[in-house]
Order: sequence, then structure tokens, then C-alpha cells
Amino acid sequence: MTIESYIPTEILRPFINKYIIIESKSEIANRVLPNTSLTMAFRFKGVNFYNTGPEKNELPKFAFSGLRKTVQLINYLPNTSTLVVLFKECGASALFKDPIHELFERSISLDNFIQTAELTQIEDKLADARTNSQRVAIIEQLLIHKLIVQQTDKLILESVRIIHNANGFLKISELANSLCISQDAFEKRFRRLVGATPKQFSSIVRMASIVRSTPSERFLDLAFDRGYYDQSHFNKDFKSFTGLTPTQFYNSSTFW
Repeated sequence: MTIESYIPTEILRPFINKYIIIESKSEIANRVLPNTSLTMAFRFKGVNFYNTGPEKNELPKFAFSGLRKTVQLINYLPNTSTLVVLFKECGASALFKDPIHELFERSISLDNFIQTAELTQIEDKLADARTNSQRVAIIEQLLIHKLIVQQTDKLILESVRIIHNANGFLKISELANSLCISQDAFEKRFRRLVGATPKQFSSIVRMASIVRSTPSERFLDLAFDRGYYDQSHFNKDFKSFTGLTPTQFYNSSTFW
């Protein structure tokens, strides 16, 4: 598997973290860990599946995926290529008026958000493109056309920054108070723009800060520092987040 990264053009930089193109010459299973980016995937070659227990379900050719608290296992058949848009927090809501929080823990066909005829044109253009840079440019044209706001919500961006700085370990009520907004209004605004409740988002950030630590660190100590007070609860959340026990996870290399 090869992964190439591309930086978004200036007008999209406030909303998109990066583009990645994943290409697999042989069949491979990839472990996609939860993170704080909604994603949009455009498969322009081959077939891929996601696993739900013993079942395999083919992913839509063009898919939109919300935030999630659980691992997603993606299988790539030989000669499969996909362009993935990784949004920044609040980024996806700048392009769509639809309630993106309804995508939480879900991956659905992009034709729920963009007309089928328009997606057919994109499919043809991607097939005709000769280079990955050309494919990125095609998707950027689509995203620029869909842009409905020119700037992101500063209050929500500040709340996201605070949550990250606290590694997800903080009280939402205190966060709302520090931003001079009622908790109810804050939670509704956050969910609409970020795609998850502040509590859901914080739990993703918290576990990610533990999982992304190096194996040499005492991750149980990190877990206790992040507010886990009992090991069984931590072990359950860790396995839900990664699909593996800590020992299995740190011996595994195929994830991103």
C-alpha cells in the first residue's frame, strides 16, 4: 500500500486538512482508527470493503464518513485506488447544510449530499485523469463549487483547540462557561458544525492521545492521567477504539 499526501489550495485550507491517495497493488486490510476528521472518499479504481463482524460490505464508490468512536476495518482488493478528503474540524459543515452529526459512526453514499448526475461527471473526469495531481484538482473544483461559507465559527474552533490541548479530559460545562455561552446552546452549535457532541468529540481526542503514544510509554499511567479510574473500563474503550488489545495493537503495523 502506498499513501500520497496533497496540501489543499489556499481557499480550501481553512476547511480541509489534506488529501491522501491510497493505492494498493495487492489485497490488504487496513485498520482505520477514529480521529477528528470527517472524510470523503472517491474510489477511482478497484473495490474495497468494510468489515462488520464476519460480514464484508462493499463501500460506495464515493462515500462520506462521519466521526466515529470505533475502529473501521477496510479491505482493499488488488489494484484499488482511492482519493480521500480529510476535513478539518468544522470543515465539512462549510460545504453542506445537511446535519452532519447524523453521520456519526456511519459511512454513506455521497449521492445523499451531491446530485447523481454531478457525481457521474466527477467519476468520468477521475477516470480520464492521467495523474494523481490532476485527480486532486478535479475534487478541489467540486469542493470549491460546494463552499457555502468563507470562514469558520471562531468560538467553536476555540473550543476544539481547548479540547485538544486538554487531551480530551475536561468538563463540558466548564468549557461552555469559559466561552461565555450556555451549555445547551454550545452543545447544539458544536454538534452542528463538528459532527459530534462535545462529549463524543472529547472522548475521541482522549483515547487518540493515549493510543498515539509510543509503546515505550506507560500507557496505563497516561490513561489514568486522562481520567480513566478503572482498568477494565479503559481496556474496553481501547479495544473498541482499535479493535485490539494494547499488546496486539502495538505489534500491528497496518493502521492510519
